[in-house]
Amino acid sequence: MKLLVTGAAGFIGSHLCHRLLKGGNAVVGLDNFDAFYDRKIKESNVHELENFDSFRFVEGDIRDAVCVDSICGDSIDVIVHLAAKAGVRPSIADPVGYADCNINGTVVVLESAKKNNIKKFIFASSSSIYGNNKKVPFSETDNVDFPISPYAATKKAGELLCYTYSHLYDIDMTCLRFFTVYGPKQRPDLAIHKFCKLIMADKPIPFFGDGSMMRDFTYIDDITDGVVKSIDKCNGYEIYNLGEERPVRLDVLVSEIESALGKKAILDRKPVPPGDVKQTYADVEKAKKQLGYNPDTEITAGLKNFVQWLRRQN
Repeated sequence: MKLLVTGAAGFIGSHLCHRLLKGGNAVVGLDNFDAFYDRKIKESNVHELENFDSFRFVEGDIRDAVCVDSICGDSIDVIVHLAAKAGVRPSIADPVGYADCNINGTVVVLESAKKNNIKKFIFASSSSIYGNNKKVPFSETDNVDFPISPYAATKKAGELLCYTYSHLYDIDMTCLRFFTVYGPKQRPDLAIHKFCKLIMADKPIPFFGDGSMMRDFTYIDDITDGVVKSIDKCNGYEIYNLGEERPVRLDVLVSEIESALGKKAILDRKPVPPGDVKQTYADVEKAKKQLGYNPDTEITAGLKNFVQWLRRQN
């Protein structure tokens, strides 16, 4: 099988490409090295993938139809569309840029799938589209008409676009709502990575609210396993939650990080920023039943793996 993975140089993308390549697939990775964080990090991710003869990397933008068509016209069987401007808080500062990349870019990739008769398409959505959903755990059947950040709104738009193209052009579409993914190679702006580096440097960590905010932290290996299973069973139009099903409070997360590092955190208490949801909690029964998804990495074990990786980088 030959796949196009957009966002291949990023955290989730590079892990997924590695998993697909080890499984004997051919992969074309597309990434524009967005300046959201240090290009060298992504270049290192790509360099590791280039050890596989069946991997080809293209530096380009998902909004560039000529670039995307040149890849999709080369016997691609499946598109896994991960590329996007990421992050809730930055999207509030740059809603136009987020809409341009995440919505217009997704249309370009969908159009290329249509033109090149690619019949399987996986779209990376986000738990953020649930907004401040009061019902927990979050289910795929819940109303997601009330996103509270531009980023979340673009992901909802992406799911709707996928449905439209599935309906019009008979493309099998699977939308995966990722819940707070972490692990080795995690983006440096995300909480676990940021907290660990600051604690190791004896600097205060930003601690938002009273510590009761909860996230369903999902280990990267569980996510890539879910994505691979969704590729194998992509049929019709479906939406799945991919989470760990074990929400963790912010104060508990900090305590777990302190244990993993063997070092106490200095807290810089701040109000909860606009756009941040109070909690995320995935109902993954549908993914378990239909995909065989089985997340099994608890936060203690996942953090231990992350800290071991982080220390090797220093």
